[in-house]
Amino acid sequence: MKLRVIRRLLIAVVVIGACVWFRPDRALKVAIGTTAHDLCSETFVSGLDPDQTFAESLKPRPGYRWIAGGMRYSVDRAHREVRASLLGAWPKRALFREGLGCVLVHGDEAIASLSLAAMPHTAALLPGIAGEAIVEPTDPKLKAALDAVFVETDQPPHRQVKAAVIVHDGQVIAERYAPGYGITTPILGFSMTKSVTNALVGILVQQGRLKVDAPAPIASWQGATDPRRAITLEQLMRMDSGLALDETGSGFDPSNLMFYDEPDMAGYAQRAQTVAPPATRWAYSSASTHLVSRIVRDAVGGDAAPTQRFAFNELFDRLGMRHVTFETDATGTPIGAHYLFASARDWARFGSLYLNDGVVGGQRVLPAGWAAWSSSPTLGTQYGAGWWTNRGDDEAVRHRRRLGIPADAFFAFGNLGQRIAVIPSEQLVIVRMARAHTKYNDQAGFERLIVDTIAALHVGR
Repeated sequence: MKLRVIRRLLIAVVVIGACVWFRPDRALKVAIGTTAHDLCSETFVSGLDPDQTFAESLKPRPGYRWIAGGMRYSVDRAHREVRASLLGAWPKRALFREGLGCVLVHGDEAIASLSLAAMPHTAALLPGIAGEAIVEPTDPKLKAALDAVFVETDQPPHRQVKAAVIVHDGQVIAERYAPGYGITTPILGFSMTKSVTNALVGILVQQGRLKVDAPAPIASWQGATDPRRAITLEQLMRMDSGLALDETGSGFDPSNLMFYDEPDMAGYAQRAQTVAPPATRWAYSSASTHLVSRIVRDAVGGDAAPTQRFAFNELFDRLGMRHVTFETDATGTPIGAHYLFASARDWARFGSLYLNDGVVGGQRVLPAGWAAWSSSPTLGTQYGAGWWTNRGDDEAVRHRRRLGIPADAFFAFGNLGQRIAVIPSEQLVIVRMARAHTKYNDQAGFERLIVDTIAALHVGR
């Protein structure tokens, strides 16, 4: 009897100790914050149905599905905010701000806001890529390629492709949209936003305002004995800084805690310590890219207003991207690792900037060679500096090349199947947006779209 009591006590001690150490409430708060933020953004920025968003985007995610039945959310259209909780516990609130999208409100912190309505815009340098109507493919092989990418699985997990746009020689030659989506629908890019942050850094390098090989200008790292003072901007962009900011998607990792439990995201990320010397260890890290976004913000003025003006006047306007929302944290720093919304055509326009090595309308926007530098492999991986690459010897790279995807191709990848392929040798940009929960977010479907498109273009050559 005494032994059974002792065993039970020991088990209780272990369970309590594990809860104290691992803090499962942190992952639950991340899930609740994700619910509030994403439902707010997709409702008030994208104009999509929140119940459909919950069912398609949130509920099927690994881990989330175990708590989806207890998730409660309410959408207040009058005040343009979303509240979420887990059976009433750990409530989170996301608030929509005109022009800036949604932000999680954690307490009584000041929330950056500004009106973008009166912001002057610069003229587009990129010529128009299509008219006002959806471009139906005239080539039966391109039509078949679109048919294939939109085929849905009979049983979960589903592919849920929402938009596909193919641009060849500067013009849309085929596109298609799911019901509820269209030419002007802003779609969340998730981690494709990292490639946009890469472009903002490139513009500042071209203007002589930043250097990627210089130490990252973060004041709290500049102590004489602080090993972080050696970390360069490039190493943050390449995710080989050696900082303890690894991202696992578990809800316990620094990136997820930063996104959904911190009003000053960069302030949280810059407190991370090193676990390896710079340029010796690669680990995927949204928090590292958000530090880059803070560096961009500080370089152009230090708060929300000049940062938004810079992003629009120097990048989005020049490319004719007219359906863009770049969300920020409470301090006004753009969430440069995750939360940019743009229409599928706008994402294609963005890819076109890199197709021509940063030259648009005869003007150089990015430094010469920036696209090649951004897509050069980091420490033998398939990751470059804000872009994924088809160069090097990584197994995923070898797989894509065996399929026939050219070695000069590079990619922006985002959660749930957001994809851009830039293929200079084919003068081709392909965009595929989805809410995919199949293996690798339907990477196979995207690769097939690339291969089928190239095959269609090569017929008759």
